[in-house]
Amino acid sequence: MVIVESSTVEVAHMSPENDPIVKSAPVSGRRLFHMTAETGGWGAALTSFGIGGRLDWHVHDSEQILFITEGRGIVATKEKEYVVTPGCLVYIPAGEVHWHGACPDSAMSHLNLQKAGIRRAE
Repeated sequence: MVIVESSTVEVAHMSPENDPIVKSAPVSGRRLFHMTAETGGWGAALTSFGIGGRLDWHVHDSEQILFITEGRGIVATKEKEYVVTPGCLVYIPAGEVHWHGACPDSAMSHLNLQKAGIRRAE
């Protein structure tokens, strides 16, 4: 069992200059637990997108689950954009090219669960 006190987790600010997955800032995250053998390879983070902040097109080697906690955002595939709001749960299959972030007029936060293996998609 792994228990993390959220007050002990530091905020990391991400930008296109220091994170290849970030398309536009502001984006920040709190890594709640790291992908380790103890967690079965799973990791969890609370990611916050300021107004207009978003990730670039990317893909994961395993599935990803997003739970929207605040604001209004977009989760997009190559075929469609979906507007998401608090309480929405998003399942993204392994290998699906996608991006997610805040709407142009709203901030958004989500809890994301995933295993290791993420890369920018061209």
